Amino acid sequence: MTVTPPEAPGAYLDHAATTPMSPAALEAFVAEAGRTGNASSLHSAGRAARRAVEESRESVADALGARPSEVVFTAGGTESDNLAIKGIFWGRRSQDSRRRRVLVSAVEHHAVLDPAFWLAGHAGAEITLLPVDAVGRVDLDALRAELTAHADEIALVSVMWANNEVGTVQPVRDVARLAHQHGVPVHTDAIQAVGQVEVDFAASGVDALTVTGHKIGGPVGVGALLARRDLPLEAVSHGGGQERGVRSGTLDVPAIRAFAVALAEAVAHRTERAIALAGLRDALIAGVARIAPDAVLRGPDPAGTTPSGGPARLPANAHLTFPGAEGDSLLYLLDSAGVQASTGSACQAGVPQPSHVLLAMGVGETDARGALRFSLGATSTQADVDRLLAALPGVVRRAQAAGLVSARHGGAA
Repeated sequence: MTVTPPEAPGAYLDHAATTPMSPAALEAFVAEAGRTGNASSLHSAGRAARRAVEESRESVADALGARPSEVVFTAGGTESDNLAIKGIFWGRRSQDSRRRRVLVSAVEHHAVLDPAFWLAGHAGAEITLLPVDAVGRVDLDALRAELTAHADEIALVSVMWANNEVGTVQPVRDVARLAHQHGVPVHTDAIQAVGQVEVDFAASGVDALTVTGHKIGGPVGVGALLARRDLPLEAVSHGGGQERGVRSGTLDVPAIRAFAVALAEAVAHRTERAIALAGLRDALIAGVARIAPDAVLRGPDPAGTTPSGGPARLPANAHLTFPGAEGDSLLYLLDSAGVQASTGSACQAGVPQPSHVLLAMGVGETDARGALRFSLGATSTQADVDRLLAALPGVVRRAQAAGLVSARHGGAA
């Protein structure tokens, strides 16, 4: 049976938040969901389920340059990040009680920042936020200085492979090289990078890597933490001892199978998709520049490269700020015009908050509040970009007018 996912209405430009399931992944999910079997059971149904899991593990490892034994299946990126940050911290502390420091970049996703600060509040950790430059790239000199000054106290370093808001590709290999000179393990959240740039676990030198299914055409609720076998890693949840004893719980076989299919597909088609997405992104950026010349592109130059020759920015990412307009107003007005995007900022208790990523890059609070992130994916077309550009002039005018009214009345309530 061939299963075709429904198309999102209008122009869907929020693939960094979640992607449509690919037809192949959806078909694999449905086929596996029609079978019965717990992968921990010893009878034939259980063995069949276990075989599906282990074949998927091998596929994930092959796609990401890892060994199958290094793949730990989880319920997604947030769980994987929590397992990495807390698990490595506790594992290192159990070996050496001096290992209290956790170094993370200031532009990490909250799935990394929040568990790190939870450890500070509940487990005696000391958190150091590594600064970034104006395009969101981590300051290697600051990392080097921290490692030199506190090597014996550092439990781990965590720097994301690519930023989820502004698309900056980080110098992960350099981070790993510097940290390993001092015997410090490195974790990287590669959720946004996989399928857009080359991600090779072994070649990167990192000790742990996070990936999730729903950013690459797989289902929500499944992901993996790649972790070297010799990495001190304590369990965060306890129970049946599945997944090397560090992630207990009955394995979701249909989701794991669909995740593996989506990942293999994303990696196999990465090069040609990246070229196509970069072309659409550049057309989007050029179109916005014509329509709203005061808009500012945040993050690296789309034409820039890293010292190793790879792209400095994710090919599917365009992040802009619009002076005088609130990002939330822009988002809702675009949504009413059939264009779905993201502000790339947090909203707490109904009050819009400027992005911590933009603030760390030196963007002022007022400018940071006018941010929009457009992110493309496998289903994106020129028609999506055209629909955005057709709607944007009126949307920006209305949002800026609303911003002026708000400013005259003392700002948002």
